[in-house]
Amino acid sequence: MKHRYIPMTETDRDEMLAAIGIATVDELFEDIPEKVRFKGELDIKPAKSETALMKELSHLASKNADSRHYTSFLGAGVYDHYKPIIVDHVISRSEFYTAYTPYQPEISQGELQAIFEFQTMICELTGMDLANSSMYDGGTALAEAGTLAAGHTRRKKLLVSETVHPESRDVVQAYAAGQFIEVVTIPHKDGVTDMEKLEQLIDGDTAAVLVQYPNFFGQVEDIESVGKIIHDQGGLFIVSSNPLALGVLTPPGKLGADITVGDAQPFGIPEQFGGPHCGYFATTTKLMRKVPGRLVGETTDEDGRRGYVLTLQAREQHIRRDKATSNICSNQALNALAASVAMTALGKVGVKEMAYQNIAKTRYAKEAFEKAGFDVKFGNVHFNEIVVDVKKPVAEVNEQLFHKGMIGGYDLSSTYPELANHTLIAVTEQRTKEEIDALVQEMEALHA
Repeated sequence: MKHRYIPMTETDRDEMLAAIGIATVDELFEDIPEKVRFKGELDIKPAKSETALMKELSHLASKNADSRHYTSFLGAGVYDHYKPIIVDHVISRSEFYTAYTPYQPEISQGELQAIFEFQTMICELTGMDLANSSMYDGGTALAEAGTLAAGHTRRKKLLVSETVHPESRDVVQAYAAGQFIEVVTIPHKDGVTDMEKLEQLIDGDTAAVLVQYPNFFGQVEDIESVGKIIHDQGGLFIVSSNPLALGVLTPPGKLGADITVGDAQPFGIPEQFGGPHCGYFATTTKLMRKVPGRLVGETTDEDGRRGYVLTLQAREQHIRRDKATSNICSNQALNALAASVAMTALGKVGVKEMAYQNIAKTRYAKEAFEKAGFDVKFGNVHFNEIVVDVKKPVAEVNEQLFHKGMIGGYDLSSTYPELANHTLIAVTEQRTKEEIDALVQEMEALHA
């Protein structure tokens, strides 16, 4: 097609106005008081032709610093991972990217099956009994888990580890405020949840403990011990987990988790400036009727043929609003599909290998920094990330790295004041030995 869309002509406008029985567009807004209507011209650029507009937008886009043109060591929840080329091919099919909502199973079997496969893969990774069709992102999934726990236990306090992603903790706090739930932070000790403080803070009014595995600093928490402590108090155990890490780590479901949530971004979903992404939400069977969002089930029709349907649908988007634990009635089906395609393309062996490479390359980076004289904080077990003391403001370091074609790490002082001059360096399977060595050398040069 010559044009990306067909513009509306004056004749089209006149015909539509005539069809609804008015003469001008202004009549559509006659119920709005004249005194509050905007007068004059909006302070925006004049309209351009499609060709001129595309040139301008392409020029602006070329100014962005992305991981295709810069070597990225920035993670902090969003990572530069390998994405199988088949992912974009599948999600670009119109039957997937134009699908709205699969309420009519007779015409939505492909969409429903894709969601069902996503749910199945998430259960296999997390060791949980069931998973929903996805949520907006990892942060909202964690917040939904917290409110579910409060409703299920009829308790009003959540304990959240300080090693949980700071933005996710903010989302939990925002959700909790509306339901008058108290959120208490468990401080960290040497980069992991302080178990002594946890035991001091927990009591009979604690609905759940929320931890991250691996945590925000890249450390692997002893989540089994955390689970035992909260279960002894009759509360729920909620784990936020990087699904890629579960290719090598013991699944939370096998370590006592009642709810496992996270973000599927590592599988086939590009960084794309922080979203949209795809949260996952997996639970035990006992909580399945309280899971927010949608669940897809497998069934058979009257002829015995396999089919897929939305199941357990007497929930918030339909008739049980007064008993709802959530107002979420949507999902991220297209991004969930991307994650499913990526996991399928990688396979069980590929996911394990990809996860192992993240551990091995992070370990290599840690040793390279230590060899160069940098202090790397917090233990010896790392996934994706290490905390490095750069002895000067991280913003200053990152600016210099940017001029060398590198995107530096996350400035921890913005959320952990006690970690001023500390950067969170992310190393994924995408980073090569040469790129890691170049980073260390440049940072060495900054301290020469």
